[in-house]
Amino acid sequence: MSARYPRTFRVRQTFERPLVANVAATVRAELTRIGVAARVQPGQTVAITAGSRGITNIAAILKATVDFFRAAGAQPFIVAAMGSHGGGTPDGQRAILTNYGVTEDFCGCPVRTSMETVVLDRTAEGIPVHFGRDALAADHVVVVGRVKQHTELFGDHQSGLMKMLLIGLGKHEGAKIYHRAFVDHSFDTIVRSVGRRVIEKGRILAALGIVENAYDQTGLIRAVLPHELEAQDKELLALAAKWLPRLPFDHADLLIVDEIGKEISGCGMDTNVIGRKRYEHWTEEHEFPKIKKIAIRSLTEQTHGNATGLGKSEYCLTRVVKAMDKRVTYINVATACYPQVAMIPPHYDTDRELLDVALSTIGLTEPPHAKLLWIQNTLHVEEAECGEAFLPLARGRSNFEILTEPRAMKFDAQGMLPRTMAELA
Repeated sequence: MSARYPRTFRVRQTFERPLVANVAATVRAELTRIGVAARVQPGQTVAITAGSRGITNIAAILKATVDFFRAAGAQPFIVAAMGSHGGGTPDGQRAILTNYGVTEDFCGCPVRTSMETVVLDRTAEGIPVHFGRDALAADHVVVVGRVKQHTELFGDHQSGLMKMLLIGLGKHEGAKIYHRAFVDHSFDTIVRSVGRRVIEKGRILAALGIVENAYDQTGLIRAVLPHELEAQDKELLALAAKWLPRLPFDHADLLIVDEIGKEISGCGMDTNVIGRKRYEHWTEEHEFPKIKKIAIRSLTEQTHGNATGLGKSEYCLTRVVKAMDKRVTYINVATACYPQVAMIPPHYDTDRELLDVALSTIGLTEPPHAKLLWIQNTLHVEEAECGEAFLPLARGRSNFEILTEPRAMKFDAQGMLPRTMAELA
């Protein structure tokens, strides 16, 4: 039966790999370098932001930040800064942080998840500048966040420190109004307009920018002062783009993705890796990779049912739809003014059914000869299963190691492949 599917082989890619060996020591060194301890008086409070992205070492980074300010005589606490995620509720956002190991016991300080905001100001465009009431109650605010390319947004500022000032510290109310503003204005315009007001009036003491390498590891941690924040956000974004993981080939007939989730990417799977950044089901002329069809096999546990990004695929397994929390997902995509990415594609009970349909829609290429790629998720593409049609292209590539000979795809008695690509023998 397997003769009607491509045989696949395993390939390992090699990427540039900068690495922070000791995140706690680096956090201390960076905060010391910019001299922020001298700006904090004994007994003053410091609010430290914690977002909803799946940032490697985030609990350790936040704990080190808390420890630094406690050693300076301050009273640090952590505030949830994640817009509408977790259903836009305090309990939902606390559950996300707990899943990441960001707890009061581990970090040694209070963790506050209030959704209340205060309007600090209005921008030149007339947009109210929302700011979390819990953060505003502090004497100082430290913004901690990862800088990387956004899955839908373009420009000098995408998913990073400036965005945390808006969507993170603006809570659900801020996220709603800012995403509405993105419909009428460029993201760069709004992020600068709102972000500058937040820096001016939100008692921002410093920021810690995190950039990850292509192996989902902490590649760099950089502390910045408020007046540097905008320029450094742009600089770190360029570095993040350079370190972005890539699929092994820039064209494919079918991409199988084992799992999507909010901790993997804001859109479940990173469109900077799979293409389709502006459009749901095709790429722009200059955009790579070019993937004809995408099939999704599961949601991650840490996404808590948030299936944002499912609408970027053409097919999925029925178990994905069953695992979807519609309320959480729909709140997220409505807040982002981007309902398309929650649309449910045709779905099938088994991998065999899914592949039979998907491979019949890739054009004139017969299924056994399809250029198929199979990855765990868009954070981990250093290893991938590749259709045999890719073998001539893989040979001789200096950054490739071919790990197996081509072999048949193996289904169990229920017509299912192994739960993940990594489990394939």
